[in-house]
Amino acid sequence: MRIIDLSVALKAGIASDPPSMMPDIEYRDHKQGAQEFMGMFPGLKAEQLPAGEGAAIERVTITTHNGTHLDAPWHFASTMDGGKPALKIDEVPLEWFFSSGVKLDFRQKLDGYVCKADDIKRELDRIGYAVKPLDIVLVNTAAAAAYGQPNFLDKGCGMGREATLYLLKQGVRVTGIDGWSWDAPFSFTRKRFAETGDAGLIWEGHKASRDIGYCHMEKLTNLDLLPPFGFKVCCFPVKVAAASAGWTRCVALLDN
Repeated sequence: MRIIDLSVALKAGIASDPPSMMPDIEYRDHKQGAQEFMGMFPGLKAEQLPAGEGAAIERVTITTHNGTHLDAPWHFASTMDGGKPALKIDEVPLEWFFSSGVKLDFRQKLDGYVCKADDIKRELDRIGYAVKPLDIVLVNTAAAAAYGQPNFLDKGCGMGREATLYLLKQGVRVTGIDGWSWDAPFSFTRKRFAETGDAGLIWEGHKASRDIGYCHMEKLTNLDLLPPFGFKVCCFPVKVAAASAGWTRCVALLDN
């Protein structure tokens, strides 16, 4: 079996999120770790430790939406499935997170384009695949190539309400994308909202969960290495109590 890592590394100081959401990582090396050990064991001297070293650790300040993560229905709205309480990340069935995968290649779509159901149908026809219940659908856009670059937040197409509901009505409950958001980049949505005043355009893909609850992953990578189908996806989220999301080390499993 071959394993392909679909997760980006959590890294500070790169363009991965809006400024107000950027992660911060403080690295403490072995020498600093020795000082901590000395505080825990009265009378201990650094030279008594092998090479004078203690433990290297990192102190991380992040949101549950930094790095490759999996959004719960609770992130999108307070309700799902037409009025039921939305599931938080520690409440979502684990069966959703390990299943057959299918990749939709939308790298040629213009930045800011909002994908519709017909776009999905045409791509499924092209690759010769029919979506099954609990398939995990991954969307490959132009965003992955820009990860960490100044224009990352504005790159790639997004999935609209119609496209999202098309997948959900086939029984899909987990999706993923390599962009910052499942929806089109906010810079494009702001322009559309300014022109139309239609608030329904804001987060329309996310808000489809109010009709049919689902989870999606954001900031995936290496989707270009995957075949259109014939692989498994494993994307169990970190179990953060009552949270809107959990980080995931998403991987694809392929037979050699």
